[in-house]
This record gives sequence, structure tokens and C-alpha cells, in this order.
Amino acid sequence: MRKFTLVMAGLLAVSTLAVAQKKKEKKDEGYQFTDIVRLDCTPVKSQDNAGTCWSWSGNSFLESEMIRMGKKPVEIAPLFTVWNAYSAKAEKYVRLHGKCNFSQGGAFADVTWSMKNFGLVPLSVYSGLNYGEDVHAHGEMEAVLKAYVDAIVKNENGRLSTAWKRGYDAVLDAYLGEKPETFEYEGKTYTPMSFAKEYCGLNADDYISVTSFTHHPYYTSFAIEVEDNWLNEMSYNIPLDEFIELCDKALDNGYTFAWGTDCSETGFTRTGLAVAPDMNAQITKGNEAAKWVDMPRAQFAQEMLKAPMPQIKVTPELRQAGYDNYQTTDDHGMHIIGKAVDQNGTKYFIVKNSWGSDIAYGGYWYATYEFFAHKTLNIMIHKDALSAELKAKLGIK
Repeated sequence: MRKFTLVMAGLLAVSTLAVAQKKKEKKDEGYQFTDIVRLDCTPVKSQDNAGTCWSWSGNSFLESEMIRMGKKPVEIAPLFTVWNAYSAKAEKYVRLHGKCNFSQGGAFADVTWSMKNFGLVPLSVYSGLNYGEDVHAHGEMEAVLKAYVDAIVKNENGRLSTAWKRGYDAVLDAYLGEKPETFEYEGKTYTPMSFAKEYCGLNADDYISVTSFTHHPYYTSFAIEVEDNWLNEMSYNIPLDEFIELCDKALDNGYTFAWGTDCSETGFTRTGLAVAPDMNAQITKGNEAAKWVDMPRAQFAQEMLKAPMPQIKVTPELRQAGYDNYQTTDDHGMHIIGKAVDQNGTKYFIVKNSWGSDIAYGGYWYATYEFFAHKTLNIMIHKDALSAELKAKLGIK
């Protein structure tokens, strides 16, 4: 009996050890992140079925700015900004006889431009859901608005009427709701302009766009040539190494920033990762070269996402080529709120997305510095996040 018990105990110990080892192996698989800096922000939200990421991320950035400034944060209404942008975009489209982009897309400049000219409104006051839906879905609205402005441009009467803009804005009201002239918030009456100034304490002129491309001189500014930059927002152009350093140090100093990027890449997953694996390096790795060479490209890309891999070396030339060849496109706006490392020491930015909180890492993404360097269009950031030396180079006071 004792011998049997000892045998069983031994088998149990071996089994327990095997289970523990299997758990350890499972734990060691995939990506393990350690946050280095994680700055405060408001909860993750969802833009749903609307192409308005630029407004959700831009306003999320402003919300974190309030936190940084020591103010009580408020969730800002992204659709108030969308209403203002759509209204002004129609005027520009008509003035240019339809020769400019007209879509749901936009840029971070739309957010600060709207704040400067029309103020801000709390999300609790203006939801933008006035068309019988519980989620944001702008396909029908976009089609109606586009047909409207195209009809005005075609202009069967030979000249514009005085009614066209009122009619257009009435369509926006029907879908998104009439903009409030005044509203109550925490026991006080505000206009959108007084709310932005008195409650939020934000100054639109404090925010700048920064980028890094070689087709314009460094330490100058230019309007990035993408369709959604309908306001011709000017971006300060700096060398790539200074650009990455700016973003890295800004987080250390408490500054978050809005991020415009390309999310159509294989390395940008729907599971919370934005990585730029060096596939060529993996092909030539050890005795498994044949395995990687013979593997279909799509499967190869998926293998690269199972665990941390060496990242590509991004140069200004590689970055510029992607933009010039239409491989780096203006797809998505998000909000960077921190930085982290994986188990191999690879550095990542922590990214707040607007695709809801029920996916990935609670709605956050981890983007390697290499992905960021390769696929960033621009960032919006408070000008005081720049060093005195960089400000001097750019002529910023």
C-alpha cells in the first residue's frame, strides 16, 4: 500500500510539473507588455460604422490635455465637430466647383479649427444620433450630402441661390441634430464657445501638427498632400530621428498626442498590434529558411504576428518611398497615451483607438516604434512638448 502511494505521488508530481511547464510555455507565447509610461485619458469609445476617427481621436486628445492641465476632464462630443466640418467642407466643395475631396474623412486640424470657431460641447449634451439608430452609421448621410453638393455644383439655374446652404445645414440637423446654442452643464449655462474657454480652458493655437518627409525641406512647414487635408493644415517637417525623439520625450513629460497613420498594413492587426516585422531576416534565420521561403505570403505574415519578431530598420528613404508609392495612406486617426516594452525589450507606443473596448487590449493597441516611424502621416501635439532647441529651429514661440 505504501509503495503504491509513493508511485502515485510520484506520478502526480510529474503530472503537476508537466502542467506547470505547459502553463509556463503558454504564458511565454505571444506578446507580453510592460508599461513604461501610461498617461491618463477618458474611456475608450466607438466611432461605430462612421469614418470619423479623426474627430474621436482628436477630441480624445483634447480630453487628455484637460487632465494634463489639472482640469476636470469631460467627454467631448465628436459629432458636434463633425457637423461643423461637414458644413464648412460643403462651402469649399462648392467654391471649388467640386474639385476637392468630400467624404466622412478629416484631419486633426478639423478638431482644433472647429473648437476655435465654434467651441466645444459635452458628449452628454450632443450625441449626433438623430436618425433612428443607436450607433453611428453615416453611409446614408454621406451619400445624401454628396448628392446635394453635386447638384449645387451642377447648378441648373446658372447661379447659386441664397437657399442652398440653409438646405444643406438642415440635412445635417436632420441626421445629427441641431447644434445647441446654450446648454446646462454641472449647474451652469454655457455656449459652446464659453464652454471651450471657461470650462475646458483649451486654446486651439497651442496645438501644432508635426511630420517627417524628405520631399519638403526640414524645419519648414507644408500642407501634407492627402485628400482629407481639406483645410490645408500646415505641418512642421523635422528629421525622422528628431520626430521619434519628440514623441518619446513628450510622453515622459506628460504630453499625449493624436496620431495619423496607415492601418491597412498586414502588421496592423485587429487584435491590438501594429508591428513592422523584418520578414527577410526571418527567411534567412537558421535552418528554418526553407520553411519560411515556401510559406504563402499571407500565412507568412500571420506567423510574424504570433510572437515578437525583429522589426525592420526604418530610414527616411524607406518612409518616403512608402508615401510616394501610395503604400502609406491616410487611413486612421488614434490617440497615443503611453509607451511600453515587450519581453524582448522592443519599444511600443500605447495607442487609444476608437473601435470600442470589447476588442484587443480593452480597445488599446501596441505599436512598435518602427511601425510608427514607417507609417505615420503626422501627429498633433501641444507646442510646449517640443524642446526649446526644436522650437527655435521651427520658429515657434
